[in-house]
Amino acid sequence: MTPLTTRFAPSPTGWLHLGHAYAALFAADRAAGGRFLVRLEDIDGTRARPEYEVGIFEDLAWLGLNWEQPVIRQSEHVEVYQAGLDELRKLGLLYPCFCTRKEIQTEIVAAGNAPHGPDGPLYPGTCRTRSVEEARERIAQGEAYALRLDVARAMALVGKELLWEDRARGAFTATPAIFGDVVLARKDTPASYHLAVVLDDARQGVTLVTRGEDLLPATHLHRLLIELLGLPLPEWEHHRLILDDQGRRLAKRDEARSLRALREQGWTPQQVREVLKV
Repeated sequence: MTPLTTRFAPSPTGWLHLGHAYAALFAADRAAGGRFLVRLEDIDGTRARPEYEVGIFEDLAWLGLNWEQPVIRQSEHVEVYQAGLDELRKLGLLYPCFCTRKEIQTEIVAAGNAPHGPDGPLYPGTCRTRSVEEARERIAQGEAYALRLDVARAMALVGKELLWEDRARGAFTATPAIFGDVVLARKDTPASYHLAVVLDDARQGVTLVTRGEDLLPATHLHRLLIELLGLPLPEWEHHRLILDDQGRRLAKRDEARSLRALREQGWTPQQVREVLKV
């Protein structure tokens, strides 16, 4: 039987905080008797920094966690994301988008009542119908662009309902259209979070994806990408978020609540577990 495998996948763009601690401990707890992996989502080379990577390993070790080696870094496997994009391109599901954020916003305002999704107003599809010749010419001229997924065409190609399972919330029918035609890559970025995470989880053999409940809507899109790319279907379990005193999700910019700061204040791993109730 395939061993249950979970992962904790932080970005080395800041110090870990109590919310990260909860996510890591939650994943490690679910992996008891199986495999617990750590993956560094460092594909954003403009923000990832070596000191934050070192800090991640120090914080996790301080919490008493152990993980398999070697640790996978996204920046070292760009070819995996390119191969995924190539597969979607062969299926005729990608198109280049040359719209700037300002242009998209202007069109949304002009439309009046634009549909909204989990991330805000949906992309209006401006570049979806541009000719292949025009797109090639603009790319050849060095114009910046993003690669978007034609979600309606993708669902038509699949031709069936896509189901996925959350351990805590039960069965869902995927509705990826809530995100519209999402960006899967940019000229200077090999892959978006959505594409990278499904490919990374598949190649690492992750069988249970644990993450915060704020990412539950994204799973509708991830289920579609998994189907299109022929990847193994994992289970998911979306856990509660750790909030600050004002009821807001913790952020890396709040360094006072970082594990590094708490350690310096004399906190123990047991105190962290007690506060988080894990």
